[in-house]
Amino acid sequence: MKFLDTPPRFLFFTGKGGVGKTSIACATAIQLAESGKRVLLVSTDPASNVGQVFGVTIGNRIFPLDAVPGLSALEIDPQAAAQAYRDRIVGPVRGVLPDAVVKGIEEQLSGACTTEIAAFDEFTALLTDSTLTANYEHIIFDTAPTGHTIRLLQLPGAWTGFLDEGKGDASCLGPLAGLEKQRTQYKAAVDALADSQRTRLILVARAQQATLREVARTHEELADIGLSQQYLVINGVLPASAASNLAADPLAKAIHNREQAALATIPEVLKSLPRDQIPLKSFNLVGLTALHQLLVTSSESMPALAEPQVVLTAPSLATLVDEIAEDGHGLIMLMGKGGVGKTTLAAALAVELASRGYPVHLTTSDPAGHLSETLDGALENLKVSQIDPATETERYRQHVLEIKGASLDAQGRALLEEDLRSPCTEEIAVFQAFSRVIREAGKKFVVMDTAPTGHTLLLLDATGAYHREISRQMSGKGSHFTTPMMQLQDPRQTKVLIVTLAETTPVLEAANLQADLRRAGIEPWAWVVNNSIAATIVHSPLLLQRARNELREIDAVATRYAKRYAVVPLLEDEPIGAERLRKLAAGQQLATAEV
Repeated sequence: MKFLDTPPRFLFFTGKGGVGKTSIACATAIQLAESGKRVLLVSTDPASNVGQVFGVTIGNRIFPLDAVPGLSALEIDPQAAAQAYRDRIVGPVRGVLPDAVVKGIEEQLSGACTTEIAAFDEFTALLTDSTLTANYEHIIFDTAPTGHTIRLLQLPGAWTGFLDEGKGDASCLGPLAGLEKQRTQYKAAVDALADSQRTRLILVARAQQATLREVARTHEELADIGLSQQYLVINGVLPASAASNLAADPLAKAIHNREQAALATIPEVLKSLPRDQIPLKSFNLVGLTALHQLLVTSSESMPALAEPQVVLTAPSLATLVDEIAEDGHGLIMLMGKGGVGKTTLAAALAVELASRGYPVHLTTSDPAGHLSETLDGALENLKVSQIDPATETERYRQHVLEIKGASLDAQGRALLEEDLRSPCTEEIAVFQAFSRVIREAGKKFVVMDTAPTGHTLLLLDATGAYHREISRQMSGKGSHFTTPMMQLQDPRQTKVLIVTLAETTPVLEAANLQADLRRAGIEPWAWVVNNSIAATIVHSPLLLQRARNELREIDAVATRYAKRYAVVPLLEDEPIGAERLRKLAAGQQLATAEV
């Protein structure tokens, strides 16, 4: 593997959710540790699953992995980090200041902004605190899906600039209180990230055109902020041996042709990067045995299965649409890890509802979402839009400047502009846009392709904070009010569909998401298992084995996790355009044998 040639001290794996960053980072950590190096494996992903991959509970502390001498792991849990950060700031004044003042400070530190700062605080320490990491020769970061990764890696520079230029409005004084004490650490972190002798970025992708375009954007954005030492890993490529008898297996042929076409038209900016290719494996990448085999590039020798494939019968997406359509309107939110296909399924649901004559607004709040790449062309009854964080933030800034800045003198306006440089501004702007879309659901169907798991939970946290504030203001006044969180919690108004893949880790992550939603008072309405090989006919031995592996996970969804569910087969044709999206919703490749 080229990316393992003379590796520097810091290795970052980044890319769209679901491409295999965690598995490759874990396999890399094992390989380096077994070569005699002392290695620390770190996850900064809000939806971290490093512990699940190794089959142990790691948590927000350095944890030696006994099964691999020399290897330790750490999961930076944003919520736990935020609580520790709050305690560090509030602790010294608790019992000194009046309770009402302390409560106000805690409220100031309850938003997503504080969570982000706290996680950044720990991230920075790992790059710069020699006492914390002196024992490790390599530190490997399993970073979050693309949008969050870029945001995280930009934080050192963004916060250094923000502090140099002065504080924003009063809402940011609390979170920044813990940062100013360590200003020199941020400069050191920026230096470490941009130093090619110390840091290497590994972009992880699949052999899919949309994913490669996303990685190309990531490459350019990271290079623009000075992170130029980049390698490319294309993961999960169907081996030639699995597609050797293409005529007998139309799905294997379609997969092979799609992947080869994507590789042949790889974006120009990626062609100069050192590149590795990892073949698709027949096994789930959980446990040491599987991880040892991941970076082996030779094709597997798969024996033909003695038993024929068991193709399952399961409800299609259209059966869920039948139930959804009975209400005539409402908010439909698709949630799940990045890379599970929420964008495509949201488009399929919206197209199916629109084709039945219902007015539909299809929108996304995913910073890395690109609905235009999935839904090609307009359809009657269907409106498509995107809640773009950058656009919404600029719109919000301009609105505030027009309203509040009109009566200010030059100095006052300059102060207001300074306030609007606060990182909290984006949180407020995106939340307001989200609220506007929710309100439409009283008259039409609103289908939202929400952001990957970590982003979704942060968005819901912001919504919850708004709910608590309105409740506090309205308590005792006898007024009737409805907040966005109340609408999300009402199953008559909102249906949450959790999207996953029929693989061990994605199902576990989806179960964790369901538990988080329930803690917020939101009960998921249904699960959707996407891109299922078990739900279609295959003949390739590798795909047959993967189809068998899926059955256990689909059964877990049906019997343990979901009140209702649907299974969407992996299609021969990519579901682009209204006609193919309707085919996807109808589940036309589903067969009739029982599990």
